Amino acid sequence: RTRNTRDQRAMNKRSQHGRKKDEDAWRSTEVDMIYRLRDAGVQVPEPINFVEGVLVMELVKDEAGDAAPRLGDLTYSPQEAREIYKKLLGEVVRMLCAGVIHGDLSEFNVLMGHHGPVVIDFPQSVDPTNNPNSKKLLLRDVENLHRFLARFAPDEPVLPYGQEIWSLFEK
Repeated sequence: RTRNTRDQRAMNKRSQHGRKKDEDAWRSTEVDMIYRLRDAGVQVPEPINFVEGVLVMELVKDEAGDAAPRLGDLTYSPQEAREIYKKLLGEVVRMLCAGVIHGDLSEFNVLMGHHGPVVIDFPQSVDPTNNPNSKKLLLRDVENLHRFLARFAPDEPVLPYGQEIWSLFEK
């Protein structure tokens, strides 16, 4: 949504001008989320500059100095998968404390940097206090993380972490 009524009408009608404004708002939301999460200590790429709708971020690198691979493109021992899972659950909590639910967190939106997992891709993220689907999105994010863990540690029990995190948030 925008305060400019002309732009809002154009966005509602999905005119060419409205679609451009919608895209600009979408990009701006992702940038705002990255800055907010970075300030809260979440492992996200460091934003360098945002100019004319283009966000320049650090290149996340692996231990060898190459571009970091996605979490889902690597193989892990059960213990490594458990450690990554625990770190990512901590990041989910940290994001929620910063007022953000990723909304599409999975092994494809996490890079394995040389300091551990780095969460990426925030255009679909939501503010949990303003979105009626927040709980559902958080539970799906946690379930996606458990699905990643189950690939490498299939005997790991499914625990209600998502429900517990949401319950504590509501309180």
